[in-house]
Amino acid sequence: MVLFNHSEYSLCPLHTERYTEILWQEIGIQCNGHRQMTSLRNHRRNGGLAMNLTKRLTKWAGMAALASATLLMAAPGGFAASNRVMQRDSAAGGAKYGSFLNKEVHHQLAMLPWYGVFDNLEYTINGNDVTLSGQVVNPSTKRDALASVKHIEGVGKVVDNITVLPLSGFDNQIRRAEYRAIFSEGQLSGYSMGVNPSIHIIVDNGHVTLVGYVDNETDVHLATLRANSVPNVFSVTNNLKVGQRG
Repeated sequence: MVLFNHSEYSLCPLHTERYTEILWQEIGIQCNGHRQMTSLRNHRRNGGLAMNLTKRLTKWAGMAALASATLLMAAPGGFAASNRVMQRDSAAGGAKYGSFLNKEVHHQLAMLPWYGVFDNLEYTINGNDVTLSGQVVNPSTKRDALASVKHIEGVGKVVDNITVLPLSGFDNQIRRAEYRAIFSEGQLSGYSMGVNPSIHIIVDNGHVTLVGYVDNETDVHLATLRANSVPNVFSVTNNLKVGQRG
């Protein structure tokens, strides 16, 4: 841009210098303005490219997510089928562990060092929780039973419903007499064999309870007759079952 036409104006050196200074200032302003405008245009152009790239990436990500969801939903049953498979696997694992736990609890109780013919231990299983019940002569048998079950892998809570029978010389006499009366009978003698006898004799203040398993109903009735033959017994309760020996 022409700021001054020197053919029409004659300026003194001082004025010429001042006008020259103004001219260079104006040129600087124009240059700075040009650079700022250029920078602004570049910024807008770069920002537009970045915005355009972001929009494209967002669009591609959305399309990929939609395709993934479509494929999963298009599979047989979609999410519902996957959930059913997980539930079935969980149920199968639970049933397998339940079978293991049942066998392991039975084994641990049967192998207790002081568990014998005058003790009775029973258990129930709910998930991975075990409830122990029954009657024992020695407190150490109760402690050992609880400790052995608590150490089984995967066991949760162990509930103690075991009763320790009271110390009684009278009950001890009945225990010995009942043992002789029942197992001296040839047909019943085999039930006293093994680490865990099939017939257990529980005596509590003169009351006798028979628990366990026998082979047939005849043996159930015979055991009742033999138990009732012992003197000084207040009552006899026969809870023997026909089935596999424990």
